[in-house]
Amino acid sequence: MKTENLTNDLDRAAAVLREGGLVAVPTETVYGLAGNGLDPAAVEKIYEVKGRPARKPLSLMVSGPEAVDSLCEDVPPGAYILAERFWPGPVTIVLRARPGVIPPIVLAGGDTVGLRCPDSEKTLELLRKCGVPLAVPSANPSGQESPKSAAQVLAYFDGVIDGVVDGGVCSLGTESTVVSLAGEGLVVLRRGALPEEDIRRCLIDRLTVVGVTGGSGTGKTTALKVMEEMGALVIDADAVYHGLCRDSREMLSEIGERFPGAVEDGVLQRKKLGAVVFSDPAALEDLRSITDRYVEREIDRLLSDHAAMGGKYAAVDAINILDTKLASYAKATVGITAPEEARVARLVAREGVTEEYARLRIHAQQPDGYFEKNCTYTVRNDGTQDDYRRRCEALFIRILEED
Repeated sequence: MKTENLTNDLDRAAAVLREGGLVAVPTETVYGLAGNGLDPAAVEKIYEVKGRPARKPLSLMVSGPEAVDSLCEDVPPGAYILAERFWPGPVTIVLRARPGVIPPIVLAGGDTVGLRCPDSEKTLELLRKCGVPLAVPSANPSGQESPKSAAQVLAYFDGVIDGVVDGGVCSLGTESTVVSLAGEGLVVLRRGALPEEDIRRCLIDRLTVVGVTGGSGTGKTTALKVMEEMGALVIDADAVYHGLCRDSREMLSEIGERFPGAVEDGVLQRKKLGAVVFSDPAALEDLRSITDRYVEREIDRLLSDHAAMGGKYAAVDAINILDTKLASYAKATVGITAPEEARVARLVAREGVTEEYARLRIHAQQPDGYFEKNCTYTVRNDGTQDDYRRRCEALFIRILEED
């Protein structure tokens, strides 16, 4: 077989692909080995030429977001958001395949398919001329280095494949990032050229996020309940922190490295840690720099998953939200304030602490003036419960309507 240089004859390249042949094509990441993704025989050739295990599914290249609905079903809103923002570009989006459309050999026995729209003018034009999605793994024998030039492709497959389109050296040289939106949220299956943080931030930017803050006993729980009843995802940063202290091996490992003896058999030793950090401001700052990073990352995950599944609103409860990057997500920050006597009564009733302890705790926190100065809005919880709820609801409706 003679491998043709089809760089300047994309009509011929499209005909070769429609007839079941294989053509190596450029992308911004690495060169791919393309075949008609709807032709089982062509897909089988890809597996044979690459020596690719049959258990590994193939992704499909498409010309744009308009192909999503014809190939996939139960597509969550987040898929369209990512496609509109990052296609053409180095992200592969895994979705539930539409039954009976994509050959089983492409799916390798599964029910999902990865879709990718490459940032290469030649390959995009070829996709439009073909009129079919292309199955395109990297153009190398399995286990070998992914090629970044047409010359590298020919070193692997000259005389083995039908043709090659030379688009020059790939600008990125790293595989696409692969994310799944086939479940309840976003899962990164392979880290690649597009950072996970950029993907999640793109989704979060579609949300209306309200930051709720205030001292202990002011009534934040009631305010958050109002938001939840309006359809918002409610995230308690303190609960996220405690969950990570229990479940995050990565965070616990980092704490254990910085504070020897603070983690034993995977369990945080709170008293030992407290004995160190509460007597040493620098150590406390080190601990916060570790835990804040993990808490923020987990909140990013929760927010982006909510947006991916079609959520529109979220509220984040964090006493120090104004001092973290979470404030940058918030369309508005709402500070809840209340008279000291009411706060003391709530803490005594809710937590069983003494009145003296409740006052010490309140006095150790920011005063009302801090929230009045630094938050977008404040709500004073100084009347009846019904009146307070009505004020919260009116404010939240105002914030959402201004979006």
